[in-house]
Amino acid sequence: MTSAANDLLTAIRIRLGADAELTQLIGPDGIRDRLISGRALPCVVIAELASNDYSTSTEASEEHLLTLEIWSDAGGRKLAEEIAHRVRTLLHDATLDLAVHHLVNLHHRQTQSRRQPKTKLHVAEMRFRAVTEAVGA
Repeated sequence: MTSAANDLLTAIRIRLGADAELTQLIGPDGIRDRLISGRALPCVVIAELASNDYSTSTEASEEHLLTLEIWSDAGGRKLAEEIAHRVRTLLHDATLDLAVHHLVNLHHRQTQSRRQPKTKLHVAEMRFRAVTEAVGA
């Protein structure tokens, strides 16, 4: 059986990858699991995911704390913020179809942007909170 976390990440990748406006901003290979030097920027990186048991006495549930990073070079902070805005529009309070689990909610909690001193790249860190339930639990 697929874990709730993997089910959630798959649905997020599908939602982001299917959006023409986001694809125009980041390119067709712009959603990644890690930042790889030499690959074209800008991009959206699935950075961190922490999952916690959130079950009640009647429902098997998990809380997921997800961090997405938007990396930009030539477009700088402005482009990173524009991409972050589009990602927020696509994911905040979204209804995503998970393969095996049910998404109770998905909320944007915070976006923080900064310039990386060593690389001179700009990054916008986006934090989301999601709750999933096991179907048929």
